[in-house]
Amino acid sequence: MIKIKFGTSGWRDIIAHNFTNQNVRVVTQSIADYVKSKSAPGTRPAVIIGYDTRFMSEDFAKVSACVLAANGVIAVYCKRDTPTPVIAYEIIRNGYAGGINFTASHNPFEYNGIKFSPSWGGPALPETTDAIENRCNEILMNPQRIRETPWEEGRKKKLIKETNPQETFLKRIKELVDIKAIKKSRLKTGIDLLYGTAKGYLDELLFSAGLKPIILHNYRDVLFGGHRPEPDEERLQELKKIILEKGLHLGMACDGDADRFGILDSDGTYITPNEVVSLALYHLIKTRAWKGVVVRSVMTTHFIDAIARRYGIEVRETPVGFKFIGEIMTNEPGSFIIGGEESGGLTIRGHVPEKDGILACMLIAEMCSIEKKSIRRIISDISKQVGHFITKRINFSLTPEIIERLKTRLKDNPPTEFANVKVKEIVTVDGSKFLLEDGSWVGMRLSGTEPVVRLYIETNTREKLSLLRGASEKIIK
Repeated sequence: MIKIKFGTSGWRDIIAHNFTNQNVRVVTQSIADYVKSKSAPGTRPAVIIGYDTRFMSEDFAKVSACVLAANGVIAVYCKRDTPTPVIAYEIIRNGYAGGINFTASHNPFEYNGIKFSPSWGGPALPETTDAIENRCNEILMNPQRIRETPWEEGRKKKLIKETNPQETFLKRIKELVDIKAIKKSRLKTGIDLLYGTAKGYLDELLFSAGLKPIILHNYRDVLFGGHRPEPDEERLQELKKIILEKGLHLGMACDGDADRFGILDSDGTYITPNEVVSLALYHLIKTRAWKGVVVRSVMTTHFIDAIARRYGIEVRETPVGFKFIGEIMTNEPGSFIIGGEESGGLTIRGHVPEKDGILACMLIAEMCSIEKKSIRRIISDISKQVGHFITKRINFSLTPEIIERLKTRLKDNPPTEFANVKVKEIVTVDGSKFLLEDGSWVGMRLSGTEPVVRLYIETNTREKLSLLRGASEKIIK
């Protein structure tokens, strides 16, 4: 008997091991119960169902639709694989009671997952996922509670409907991004779609801006070429090679469900998500003159804070997980400027309270079109105004025993200095973040989905970075 556990982005597991049709029924029945409990009596709530390009994703989604239909919840089934931000947009645009997305995002090909988004469109908050998770584990003990109707019967009764939300989403992005500026620039771009859901979205937006991008991996491969569909520096080497060979200005990529982004400069340099979010903030202030609040997760760069200080903008710090950024955006839509996290998530005012890799790529394309400079040059220009920030994240796969020892150490006897620099303050909003007297910081956090400890370091020189890394690794190991 397995136990279904929702992490920071829903429930993920290995296909055909624990991620099976039966367990999809269990989770969907729990979601149906939850949605109905939140709906007004006598109403018939609707839930949109999306899926990525993983093995059997569309089939799992059909199973889910049949369970929703049997429970009197209208299942709006996407006709094609659909990015996560598109699901969020459709929830808000149509007033759906929620959305179910079958995706394991950037995880390896053997995984699939179920992500539930409630009626406000962002990732479900802990109180929601806890309720669904508890219900799941009750149903696992009593599977006779599951209700299911045949696909064709559900369609005949109009309890299962089909949709393709592509055009409405493309239209919305064109409203948020200066397509005319991109068209005028004649930017030479390359994109890596990583066999994922960004196909028909990122490429189509660039085509509509009059560009002729060189496109990699714009077809379905359920093995993702044998790699994780993650747009990080390692995975984008093929795109880097093309940028250098063809003399392109910009390289862009999205992960498997298109909620994360990857950006390469004209010389092939990987631009980190920390830098991308900071650049996007600077660009929005410069071009839109927006004022208000910028929101970042706790382990995200203070480059954002430095830019915000210069322009009199408030910074809010949240736990790791885009749902917390999305919650602030939903509650304060008028003051929200941008939200981002170091793992590659970003959204802006007027958009969805969810990560959007497609939007992020288009914003950077807009910035490069207007600035007519390399990204590294733009970063250098901003750094001259607000200071230099060098950031590093390292993952450590450790035994449970070492992880428990580290947790105890951080709680009962936290370090008071790193590389002879004293700790000024400890932030424990999510993990442990040590703010140092010289403006540097060190963060340590347990992953919400893997047996991994993540180490984050930010300072202003490579030498300090090396010293802080050595001191931090001693504590971790």
